[in-house]
Amino acid sequence: MDGSWPPVLMILLSAQLSSSAASLQPYDLLYEDAVRAFYSSDYEDAVRQMEGALGSSAEVRRAKVRCRLRCQDQHPLDQAPFSDLRFFDAVLRRAACMNGCIDEKVGIQSVHKVSEDVVQDFNRRIPYNYLQLAYQKLKQPEKAAAAAHTYFQANPEHVEMDQDLEHYKDLQGVDENHFVDREARPHQRSFTEAVKLYDREDYEGAATLFEEALVEYFKADVECRALCQGPQKFEGHDHLRYRYSLHELVSDHFTQVLHCEHECVRDLATRPGRLSPMENYLPLHYDYLQFAYFKVDRLEEALPCALTYILFHEGEEFMTDNVEHYREVLGHDGKPREEAARYLRRHKQELELLLIGSKIMGVEFTEGNYWSNTGGRDDSNRVPSGTDGWMEYVPISEKKNVSAVVLQQLREGGPLLYNSVQLVQNSVALNGSQRVLLDRVISEEECSDLRNLAHTVTMAGDGYRGRTSPHTPNEKFEGATVLKTLQYGYEGRVPLRSARLFYDTSERVRRIVESYFMLNSTLHFSYTHLVCRTAISGQQDHRNDLSHPIHADNCLLDPDAHECWKEPPAYTYRDYSALLYLNGDFDGGEFIFTEMDAKTVTAAVKPKCGRLVGFSSGGENPHGVKAVTSGQRCAVALWFTLDPLYRELERLQADEVIQALDTQSVWGQGLNINPKDEL
Repeated sequence: MDGSWPPVLMILLSAQLSSSAASLQPYDLLYEDAVRAFYSSDYEDAVRQMEGALGSSAEVRRAKVRCRLRCQDQHPLDQAPFSDLRFFDAVLRRAACMNGCIDEKVGIQSVHKVSEDVVQDFNRRIPYNYLQLAYQKLKQPEKAAAAAHTYFQANPEHVEMDQDLEHYKDLQGVDENHFVDREARPHQRSFTEAVKLYDREDYEGAATLFEEALVEYFKADVECRALCQGPQKFEGHDHLRYRYSLHELVSDHFTQVLHCEHECVRDLATRPGRLSPMENYLPLHYDYLQFAYFKVDRLEEALPCALTYILFHEGEEFMTDNVEHYREVLGHDGKPREEAARYLRRHKQELELLLIGSKIMGVEFTEGNYWSNTGGRDDSNRVPSGTDGWMEYVPISEKKNVSAVVLQQLREGGPLLYNSVQLVQNSVALNGSQRVLLDRVISEEECSDLRNLAHTVTMAGDGYRGRTSPHTPNEKFEGATVLKTLQYGYEGRVPLRSARLFYDTSERVRRIVESYFMLNSTLHFSYTHLVCRTAISGQQDHRNDLSHPIHADNCLLDPDAHECWKEPPAYTYRDYSALLYLNGDFDGGEFIFTEMDAKTVTAAVKPKCGRLVGFSSGGENPHGVKAVTSGQRCAVALWFTLDPLYRELERLQADEVIQALDTQSVWGQGLNINPKDEL
């Protein structure tokens, strides 16, 4: 955040802020003052300024929406053709109306430019992180809990905030009602609560909330579109030397406004902190509703909802069957709901105009089905059919290449390659998919050798950016990579035979996983880690945390939404994972698979020497580790990718070292070892 302002602007700001006409201070200036007060330990002022910044930001947004909608109604642009002076009269009058309205509502904010860095901080809910810490210092835990919860909704991968939330839950005077999302969007909040009631088979209550969610959705859509009616960025154009005609200039502007409005579909379906929206989001409301109304014998309402869903997915077989059932029982036909029909008509017009505008601007825009209908339905014999899960919404323009795992036919049961290896449980026995549990992958002697190696070569925080307790403060984490171990072996600090065993064991695991899951492509190492978790003495009483919280390896798990978002900071390129255990002489430390709610355990694995658990790395396999309450738990952790572009660099270097050792070559100096942080 840049704290320097031009002197003339500072005089202007001070004069206007002191006048009675200016009701709001610029929220970035309040934010800067709040951060400064926080780091000066003036927590009362930090709270006052930060709450003021949040309030000012929200009020500016509301004022822009109100003013633009009011002026849009007062000065419509569709009353005259573009060549008619009445069109330009309406444009100028609408612009004057908007400027005057916003200036009246927010004062200085109407001419104040907020930096992109501050905008991004507010989008990421950074102010709530400051607030929860400040409220904590001021001994106001209920407000701290609300701020922490609000921040965590947009930053679910933030381990420390997760731990803070657990701490607040244990405090006296803090109850469930204090954990509110202060930035929750009404349409998403109603939809989420409706789904919960639906899952509990409270169909009457669910229908009420789904209807409320629809009202809020269309209201939010209007507001989103109003916010698009502002200045646009003309990338690639130098307007000081703009050579295009007036018609082309106006076309550029309105095409970008159209694109912004069209993206509201994506924006309204995207949860805080996520990059990917939920698929099929708006149509899904009508899918849930038609079945909820069916369950409470309100077929007059169910039929229009089913017909509305077909507007989005013409010819959808399961819903067409439902419509026929409703018609047969009622004895008459119905019509789709008007609010959705009107919405889709506008949506189609936007697509047509965007296709024209993109040709003028030289930008590629592909028309496609924005209401993809994959996954999530109950295909049982009940009539009608209803939805039984969440769907993911990804516009055609945003779709990326499907991962190599999905492209392959998912199979398992291939050869185990080594005579000693025993199959203990397959996916069915482990209550999931692409899971396997094997024993006797290595011998007791090899386990002992690798444990002795770990005690010598592993370092606290190695592999975790130096954090000795990255997942829980009650355990110490120590790790080492293959390359580092080979270097220690060459230097004589550990037996070279043991270092070579680590390398060979990891290769054995790779071959077993590749063969058992019958992969058509080569598995490459993404990361290899010899890791030990040690219970810290004196910190084990009344533990209710996990050694490693529930997560998925290639996506960000969202338990509330039952989704796993394949986006950074997750290691999205990882396809398979494996853990080879070296001992079982400790308390706790069971490996667990869960449902996507991160609570319901579907399978548990007790570690022991030579035991291997392997699984695909996506959201189908959420997993974690129960608390290690005494002793030390050691394992070889491995992650694999089918994409050779993401091969582990240190592994390639280790391959060269092994080749050099096998040919009696001289060890190279200056090895650069920088293990990645493993979450």
